[in-house]
Amino acid sequence: MTDEKDSDKTASTDPLSEHQDGGASRDDAGRGHAASGKRLTLGHIAEKLGISTATVSLALRDSPLVAEDTRQKVKQTAEEIGYIYNRSAASLRTARSQIVGVAVHDILNPYFAEVFSALENVLEEQGQMIFICNHRDDVKRQRAFINTLLQHRADGLILCPSVGTTAEEINRLVDQGIPVTLMCRELKGVWAPCVHGDDLAGGYAVTKHLIDQGHERIAMIGGRRESSAGRDRHAGWRKALEEAGLDPKEQLDIPELMTQSDGRNAVPQILNARERPTALMCFNDLVALGMMPALRRLDIEPGPDMAITGYDDIDGAASRTPALTTVNNHADKIGRLAALTLLRQVAGERVPNRPILIEPDLRIRESSPPQGVRLGPRLVD
Repeated sequence: MTDEKDSDKTASTDPLSEHQDGGASRDDAGRGHAASGKRLTLGHIAEKLGISTATVSLALRDSPLVAEDTRQKVKQTAEEIGYIYNRSAASLRTARSQIVGVAVHDILNPYFAEVFSALENVLEEQGQMIFICNHRDDVKRQRAFINTLLQHRADGLILCPSVGTTAEEINRLVDQGIPVTLMCRELKGVWAPCVHGDDLAGGYAVTKHLIDQGHERIAMIGGRRESSAGRDRHAGWRKALEEAGLDPKEQLDIPELMTQSDGRNAVPQILNARERPTALMCFNDLVALGMMPALRRLDIEPGPDMAITGYDDIDGAASRTPALTTVNNHADKIGRLAALTLLRQVAGERVPNRPILIEPDLRIRESSPPQGVRLGPRLVD
């Protein structure tokens, strides 16, 4: 009796047992194959339904490659015979954890919430579990997150790199065979693809729009210039000014601002500038939306008194008064492409380590008229 129990215990706990295929029996009594003392396998379900073990495996992982009715039949049969899918054992065979890490610098920014929602939809369709990190542009926090992912044997990493990230540290991951896709911020010399908007083109387009409206004093407000997005939008602003014969050095240029709070706090500096600007090109919508009520409190009306533009076209930008002129940076497209690009690498496909640029669209609204012109309704005090 003792020997029989010891034998059963060994068979059920050894992950390399010949019967181990990722399943476990919950109750051996009266359950077909399990009643004989044999461990339940995918093959038992496949034989019962007349399908392949590969189809059974995909169905238990909710893969969209298997028809919904087949998935339900497989799960129902697994329930009936007492089979439990063992993800840990499956990962031993496939060398995959079904975990993907996603790290960005500001998850509170609605733009990144939109990016995350799009990539989450794609990854979840393929059965991937997502670990997310809000590294807040703290490279040490980002590195700690990546180390945790490595400990969990994550399948890959989607990263909007923190300021201070080096190409070498990302390349070490790639060299170890870890799939990596960058998004929103590019790093020169990285051996990984990067999906992001064409920030130089977007910065140029919105600045040229302000010039076309007759503005000559156009301030650049915000953006971390150590990031590719901050540098490129700033470069687009400079390019449009120079083409119009306007010296960027004569314009107000305030770097590093990123949030609504930053925008509110910058208003006194803008109003006290030696040459007060008539138009503001803000690095993102958050900075612009933070400035608008702060200006209004000082009896300066956004639009007629000071034109304001944003960047990203977050939810709510079009419903403000005045509606915010901004650059649509296609958060959903960037999120989907980043996820699909990573999944291609996880599947073993070689993906070129070059930028995948998404062309932005300028959304002209009420907040950027010629000086003194009102396009939106007047707010009642």
